[in-house]
Amino acid sequence: MSTAVETLLEILDLETLECNLFRRSNPQSGWQRVFGGRVIGQALVAASRAVGEERTAHSMHGYFLRSGDPSVPILYDVERIRDGRSFTTRRVKAIQHGEAIFSMAASFHVAEQGLNIRRKCPRCRCRRICPARRS
Repeated sequence: MSTAVETLLEILDLETLECNLFRRSNPQSGWQRVFGGRVIGQALVAASRAVGEERTAHSMHGYFLRSGDPSVPILYDVERIRDGRSFTTRRVKAIQHGEAIFSMAASFHVAEQGLNIRRKCPRCRCRRICPARRS
């Protein structure tokens, strides 16, 4: 595994404090604020840990509410909104200093066979312009 992938996996690894509550310390990087992409990725990991392995992320909507402090760990509080047959919904709040810095709603979906509604290609009337397709 490459060093970049190992670093990414380390960044996304969260400490489980209890059911639906996770924490991640930020490395002292000299930045004034926490990088937003890191918060989104960690929030999605927290939400996925509160969902069964048979479900994968389907959609997510996130809102940055305040700037993050890189010197303080971020708590990820996951709320279980809905567990349906096909879809599961989780809400995640990223918290620092007792206030939400990021809020996210994520939907997860179980793998299913979908409809195939592809149309067949129409036949060409003029073979000189559209030669027959060979397989």
